Amino acid sequence: MAGGGQEDTPEIGVAGAGLAGADAVLLGFVRALRAAGVEASTERVYAFLRAVSVLRPGVRADVRVAGRATLCGSPDDLERYERVFAAYFGHADGSTSLPTVRAPAPPRPRLRARDAASGGRAGGERDPMGPPAAVLASSTEVLRHRDIAALDAAERAQLHRLLAAFALRGEARRSARRRPARRGAVDPRRTVRELLRRGGEPARLRRHARVDRPRRVVLLVDVSGSMAPYADALLRFAHAAARGGRTEVFTIGTRLTRVTRELSPRDPDTAMAAVAAAVPDWRGGTRLGELLREFLNRWGQRGMARGAVVVLLSDGWERDDPALLGAQMRRLHALAHRVIWANPRKARPGYAPTAAGMAAALPSVDAFVTGHSLAALERLAAVVRGAEADEVPGREGGLGPAAGAGR
Repeated sequence: MAGGGQEDTPEIGVAGAGLAGADAVLLGFVRALRAAGVEASTERVYAFLRAVSVLRPGVRADVRVAGRATLCGSPDDLERYERVFAAYFGHADGSTSLPTVRAPAPPRPRLRARDAASGGRAGGERDPMGPPAAVLASSTEVLRHRDIAALDAAERAQLHRLLAAFALRGEARRSARRRPARRGAVDPRRTVRELLRRGGEPARLRRHARVDRPRRVVLLVDVSGSMAPYADALLRFAHAAARGGRTEVFTIGTRLTRVTRELSPRDPDTAMAAVAAAVPDWRGGTRLGELLREFLNRWGQRGMARGAVVVLLSDGWERDDPALLGAQMRRLHALAHRVIWANPRKARPGYAPTAAGMAAALPSVDAFVTGHSLAALERLAAVVRGAEADEVPGREGGLGPAAGAGR
């Protein structure tokens, strides 16, 4: 806050919630950054919180500068940081929409800025730091845990802006390619070339190491009638994932439709319109077993699913024979590195995987997670990157290591 004789500055913390509430908002912002692909380590988060406390915790511009200085480790992180900061705290001009999202912005919060010494400032003065955004920041943190099916239009618009900042990378794997490194095995070719360049004189040994590459991610999104409240948000999540490359997206209902190309435009609304035109079975029935067999026969067995992280986003309702789904899930599990099932219904109190399709699929699932909220999708992104999986009901001793870890 400003001292005596200076202009007051707007707060972006949780008004009236104290330091703990402000820290909760800042930590929620960090989680959103991680979901967008910024590798904010624990040390960086501590440095961020310390920097904010030294500066002015309630001032938007100070929080932004502190985060840029402590949470970002590369030029790519800076771009992601600005996108997430704008979605989480709003733009400095008072708007809360990202340039690539055409959804209407929620009403601008009206707060009264306070001056610690003078108690206020003259009317008509504008704060150069940007508008107050406390309500926006705290409401974003609350929104992270709200069920997507219960959101109103304004909350869905805010959710769409946050989903537009997502990123999804598959679990890292060691590739056959090698690159120069300070440590690792001796690179005989580069070492010999260095010796020849020096006329046979002793030279420093050249070394190389294997390159880590993200595994391919395959998303199968259920667009049947029972998944209608979640389908749009899940497809926007898939759109953000597809932007990073090495991600294939299919919709499943009564038909199997590959929509990776339709999700290629950067603008989410343009991509959603293209998907709507390409998918003929919106809000229809569900034929999970038959469509999974079609996917494996046409794409999966030929290599798309081999060694990949395959994610099914569905509530598990199956109108055909569940035994067929169980058999195809076993085929998929044998091909994929990891099979993850995200079920929005799993978060409901008293949920049990009693649906025939879900019960038949679970023995071949490495991670069974929820997918009903923004926080759940952030958790899903972490599991796809290789984080420890949630316990799968019906398995003794939990999951332990992923069953497909060697594939």
